[in-house]
Amino acid sequence: MEAYRELLVRDFRVGGGIIDLVEEAERGLADGFAAMDRVAAHNQAKVLAAFQKNRVSDRDFGWNTGYGYDDPGRKALSGVFADVFRAEAALARPLIVNGTHAISLALFGVLRPGDEVVYCSGAPYDTLRGVIGLNGRGGGSLADFGVSYRQVELDGEGRIDKEGLAAAITPATRMACLQRSTGYGWRKALTVADVAEWASFMKGLKSDIVLMVDNCYGEFLETAEPIEAGADLIAGSLIKNPGGGLALTGGYVAGRADLLEAVAYRMTCPGIGDECGLTFGQSRAMLQGLFLAPVTVAAALKGAMLCAAVFDGLGYDVCPRPSEARSDIIQGVRLGSPEAVVAFCEGVQAAAPVDAHVKPAPWDMPGYEDRVIMAAGAFVQGSSIELSADAPMRPPYNAYFQGGLTYEHSKMGVLMALRALEEKGLLRGRG
Repeated sequence: MEAYRELLVRDFRVGGGIIDLVEEAERGLADGFAAMDRVAAHNQAKVLAAFQKNRVSDRDFGWNTGYGYDDPGRKALSGVFADVFRAEAALARPLIVNGTHAISLALFGVLRPGDEVVYCSGAPYDTLRGVIGLNGRGGGSLADFGVSYRQVELDGEGRIDKEGLAAAITPATRMACLQRSTGYGWRKALTVADVAEWASFMKGLKSDIVLMVDNCYGEFLETAEPIEAGADLIAGSLIKNPGGGLALTGGYVAGRADLLEAVAYRMTCPGIGDECGLTFGQSRAMLQGLFLAPVTVAAALKGAMLCAAVFDGLGYDVCPRPSEARSDIIQGVRLGSPEAVVAFCEGVQAAAPVDAHVKPAPWDMPGYEDRVIMAAGAFVQGSSIELSADAPMRPPYNAYFQGGLTYEHSKMGVLMALRALEEKGLLRGRG
């Protein structure tokens, strides 16, 4: 251990005081880490069972050309993803470019002119505003096609507002949506138990309503997934949790077979659906990433827990708190100033295996209302299951830390963020 400390001091300029701070926080997390290991073991067995049930073979890693009628990877991906998420059917494709695209397929696949969609966890993630039509720019949004939208905020304690939902649902309401992760909000992620309570309540209000859960950042945090809790559809990105850091791109939608048929028609075209489409040789990385995902997610979660414990100990507001239950891999830290946000992200970038020499800067990212800074020195660009941090440049200046293919790398992200803040005299209590 002494050699490790010496290496941190010599090669990364991390002071002994910071190392002591992190290691003290780490010792206090032993029980939480052990609990996450048990969840990872359960989920690893679940994933293995899905691979074996679908008789995954080396031939499933190949691919063909043209229409892809007989693409071997496509069937294996769909079957394994469906079984892992306990769904009747699934689409997992490299053609789905991100989580927003996957959610958009679910929305456009199910909703028709005159329908209404209700978001039950407040405003969705920034990039979905254009999909829904909240930015007023048209562009083929749901609003352009005559789909109306309303949202019900979570209550003051971050729980689902049942009274508000009961008042919001109308005969036109076709779909209700829930976003598990915090996004750029300041709240705890919604658990699978929260999803189950919401699903039961919503079906009691309107038995034919379609319930869709944005599952981004939430996969493998618990031993169950939202489909098991009563959701009809879930959607997410493969460069987040379920890609395990190996998927180069892609997304998935899973759920009821009849709804997946409609989603597949949106993905390609009516009459074709999921019967065509190449995997372009990506099935090996996508399946191997899914196989590794339970332990990769556990590593990232431990890193988030460590980040929370360290910054909470220094007097920063953090969300969630170190001892609170978690249902996504995101850790919010309220840094209080734009300078501190930039320093934090510079520190995380300096811990990266790729582009560690680059200093991130705020910029006008497509789909976001505010300038955003992102630290992401990743093997796969934009992969937030890899060590990363990002923040919208707006008060109260919260940074969001996530990822780490190994716990040890996520820990390096915490150490380097502390170092960067300390070097600029911005670390609370140590400036």
